[in-house]
Amino acid sequence: MLNISHNTIKDKAYMEQLSSFRVLAARVNDRKLITILYVIGAIMLIILFLPWTQNIRSNARVTALKPNQRPQTIHSIIAGRIEKWYVQEGQFVKQGDTILFISETKEEYLDPDLVGNTAQQIKSKEFAVQSYMEKVKANDNQIDAMLNSLKLKLEQAENKLIQANLKVQSDSVDLSAAQLNYKIAREQLLRMEELYKEGLKSLTELETRRLKVQETQSKVISQENKYISSKNEIINAKLELQSIAADYRDKIAKSEAEKFATLSSMYDAEATVSKLQNQYINYSIRSGMYYILAPQDGYITQAIQSGIGETIKEGAQIISIMPADYELAIEMFVNPMDIPLLEKGQHVQILFDGWPAVIFSGWPGITYGTYDGEIVAIDNFISENGKYRVLVAHDEGYPAWPKEIRLGAGAKSLTLLKEVPVWYELWRQINGFPPDYYKHDTSNAKINKEDGAKK
Repeated sequence: MLNISHNTIKDKAYMEQLSSFRVLAARVNDRKLITILYVIGAIMLIILFLPWTQNIRSNARVTALKPNQRPQTIHSIIAGRIEKWYVQEGQFVKQGDTILFISETKEEYLDPDLVGNTAQQIKSKEFAVQSYMEKVKANDNQIDAMLNSLKLKLEQAENKLIQANLKVQSDSVDLSAAQLNYKIAREQLLRMEELYKEGLKSLTELETRRLKVQETQSKVISQENKYISSKNEIINAKLELQSIAADYRDKIAKSEAEKFATLSSMYDAEATVSKLQNQYINYSIRSGMYYILAPQDGYITQAIQSGIGETIKEGAQIISIMPADYELAIEMFVNPMDIPLLEKGQHVQILFDGWPAVIFSGWPGITYGTYDGEIVAIDNFISENGKYRVLVAHDEGYPAWPKEIRLGAGAKSLTLLKEVPVWYELWRQINGFPPDYYKHDTSNAKINKEDGAKK
């Protein structure tokens, strides 16, 4: 019944005989349910205006902060044959400890005394270089001696030429004197013949004068021969001077050609020495590569190559090692839509696999069991899984991460963003909008971090 009127028919009708009326009469007739609904609605309305911290949730895994602290494999630089193992899996090794010994497999390196033989070849070639240098010095001395000899020979030939010129001058003077005597003798003969015709001179004196003319004529001829011979001596002296210069030029050229040939051989020998020295150093370094050493302190995790007598190639992976000292970090993978919201120094909450936690994603203040970190690196290139890798390290202003965590363990990250009302977050989620972008205040974060550390 609606009970709209104050008049009732309860007493006039036999309602108790009707089952429907009996059911309605049994119901409690009050407003408790409506009040409860109003209270719940008010609470929900208040909740819609509560602050909500936007966040980005992503899967992550534990890694080391620095590349040299991450697990690595030890490779063989050269090809070889496994001869002896010095370690076993799980063993702790220090930097420089011997892990494995391999022997040579290539034909050009099988000589057991390869380094010593190469050193002997270097010494032999060095002696050859010294011999060539001494030969070059001998050629230089020979050339210097020939130049000095040439100088003396030229001076001697020039002196002969000067003597020949002086002799030509002397013979020319003697020839002029003889010609003058011959001329005077002929004039005297002519006067003697006139005197003889006049009877003033005897025939004997005339014949004596004629004999004198012949003698002076013969002296003229003889002096002319001497003069011509002197000229020939000048020509011979000049020819000798040119011959000496040409002869010594030829000898010096031959010596210089021999010197340059020796220099060429010396340079070839020096090049051979340099090549052998390079080979000697390579052989020496290669001989030290037969022992595979630990690059740093760490634990042997897995032997990739095993057994004795097994051959390995150049650059082949032999064994993996985990560094003993490392600083934990996590790498989380974020969707490309969310990557503009992240920056270095931003705060991240981390949930490690195996460590229980109670998470309220919108209210990080009441979240329990998570650990804190900050973003230290963001990749500029997308990963193979279609997401961007973000590296997160421990935040020094918060409790330390568990020491029992091992590299490669799983984790989940919660990157805190801007605070918004709950209704706005619901509206954003329903419409599929990204979280609000905001610029992270690094200075305020540092101040809050320091305050937290002091507390």
